[in-house]
Amino acid sequence: MATKAGDWRSYQRVLLPPVRDLHKLSVYGDYAALRKVLAEYSPQEVAGIVKKSGLRGRGGAGFPTGLKWSFMPPIKAGVPRFLCCNGDESEPGTFKDRQLMEFNPHQMLEGILIANYAITAKTCYLYVRGEFADWITLIDAELAKAYEANLVGDNIMGTGFSTDIVVHKGAGAYICGEETSLMESLEGKRAYPRIKPPFPAQSGIWGYPTTINNADTLACVPPIIKRGAEWFAGIGAPGHPGPILYGISGHVNCPGVYEYPSGMLITDLLEEVAGGMRGGKALKAVVPGGASVPVLRADMIDGVTMDAGSLKKAGSMLGTAGMLFLDEDTDMVAFLRRVTRFYHHESCGQCTPCRDGTGWMENLVTRIDEGEGNLRDLDLLLDLCNQMEGRTVCALADAAAWPVRNTILRFRKDFEAKCRSSMWTAKTVA
Repeated sequence: MATKAGDWRSYQRVLLPPVRDLHKLSVYGDYAALRKVLAEYSPQEVAGIVKKSGLRGRGGAGFPTGLKWSFMPPIKAGVPRFLCCNGDESEPGTFKDRQLMEFNPHQMLEGILIANYAITAKTCYLYVRGEFADWITLIDAELAKAYEANLVGDNIMGTGFSTDIVVHKGAGAYICGEETSLMESLEGKRAYPRIKPPFPAQSGIWGYPTTINNADTLACVPPIIKRGAEWFAGIGAPGHPGPILYGISGHVNCPGVYEYPSGMLITDLLEEVAGGMRGGKALKAVVPGGASVPVLRADMIDGVTMDAGSLKKAGSMLGTAGMLFLDEDTDMVAFLRRVTRFYHHESCGQCTPCRDGTGWMENLVTRIDEGEGNLRDLDLLLDLCNQMEGRTVCALADAAAWPVRNTILRFRKDFEAKCRSSMWTAKTVA
């Protein structure tokens, strides 16, 4: 039975099911979905099933997965094709992929193999955030067992299909979560984003056709194969279907990662899933999808659901569904200061608007937070956002500008109060 968002209490988990020791191959099983694919479907049919399911990328952009697979060019003799699984989870407030790697890595690995088959790739590079050292060790050990069981490697299950998975450990750079920077890093270069076009499907790793998918996205593929595209499409919000791993943090009683259908009401996730606001305090703000998405005031979330369409109307985005709840005592200027510091630190420095702009953002917000700002700084920050957004090779400048613009516009009184306080202090001293 498909589960609508309104029926979330009866939802049965498929990404993080309550099974003890599921990280072990002996518990997970013999990759039944992959076995079914190799026995019953052509690569084109597999891509069609995923496209029909409505699966959208879980890494933040939300691009249709099956459609992305279809962008791979026709096969040419002697031209290798690659898949990259993006496990470089670095967005502040986002911590879902690590849960998959720790508790259900084989579903991700099986999804990788099915995707390799669908796009006829001979190798997948699993790019994992370097700080996930324990989980990299776990994945290496379990991947070795999968090789021994002939679930990966040459002539898988005797079907003639051969493909490999290579685990690559990142070095902690946020920019490597951007797909073209990830490919540059894999090639041993400095992780500068590439200008597009050409897109990865035309010229990816070492100039060969490449598809990049998020770890969570690929973990959704085995259940789609086993239960059908219609089953997946019937879960949650019609325009953005399937299960979502909601990473809830902030001033709530029960933070954590919760798997439920897409399209959940933000208010349900706060009150019934996360146990309400800590200490009985009032909600002040919600960041619904990781630090880069626009913040919402508490009075903006009534009736808003966790899917791309509803959040867009509300003035934000789903992103990675990393939800941060902030209570009434939160200093929004101090909050924004931490965000701007992160993006300044993580800018790769390739593009001037981002390299210099993120630094000016941090400096201005810091000045306001330390009681040395003035009202003109607010308009300067908003103008700076306009000068940065859409003017760089990748979207990091956009990701830095969105929280600055929207936090100032939606909590301007907080910023003006600090500016006026500093101006009053200056006059008093004079």
